[in-house]
Amino acid sequence: MSEITSRVALVTGGSRGIGRAIAELLAGHGHQIAINYVSNEVAAAEAVAAIEAAGGTAIAVRGDVGDQEAVDALIKDVQDRLGPVEILVNNAGITRDDLLMRMRPEAWDDVMQTNLKSVYLCSRAVMRGMLRGRWGRIVSLSSVAGVYGNPGQANYAAAKAGIIGFTMSLAKEIGSRGITVNAVAPGFIATDMTAALGDDVATAAAEKITLGRLGLPEEVASAVGYLASEDASYITGQTIVVDGGLAL
Repeated sequence: MSEITSRVALVTGGSRGIGRAIAELLAGHGHQIAINYVSNEVAAAEAVAAIEAAGGTAIAVRGDVGDQEAVDALIKDVQDRLGPVEILVNNAGITRDDLLMRMRPEAWDDVMQTNLKSVYLCSRAVMRGMLRGRWGRIVSLSSVAGVYGNPGQANYAAAKAGIIGFTMSLAKEIGSRGITVNAVAPGFIATDMTAALGDDVATAAAEKITLGRLGLPEEVASAVGYLASEDASYITGQTIVVDGGLAL
């Protein structure tokens, strides 16, 4: 592994689940972490405390990453307290599942704003500093639903597919300045969100997965950590699927 240089990393939606696993892994790599959250202040404080207890540096920054003014404010907050963002992990996401015939416009709009517009807003907000420094890593969380689709998730799948197209386009725009842009597409991962679906759903999902089990947040975090590292300096515009063989 290449020698690690400490960077400032922002993880959106970083207080729980996959986001927290990513924040803790990047902190373990020696980076200073800004954990973004929108409502769960307790979870964000717990994530910060866990990183600090392990000897790392972390702060919590509140803000709706689907809102322009909130993004501007939180990026300024991170820069004032830690420095310019050099690693951006676009992880924030929600679901509003329903069959398209029953899907209300607000369910479509909410998912697009949180899952896709946030990627545009946050990436654009940190780009200037990355361009000046001629180094940067932007890693966005897509989903296997964005690659293969999923019934009842037309809004979610469309947003996650949009992230893949966004990733390829931005990679071509800024690659010459030492900035890589990639995506990670998780499959069925054991988080609070999937736990809420019940044991029967989880068991049925595991039966469809080649490896026979749900993934762990830490396994997704490992892929993100690699793409954020110097070792991945020649990888850009790519989507790494982390699904245990679900889509085979």
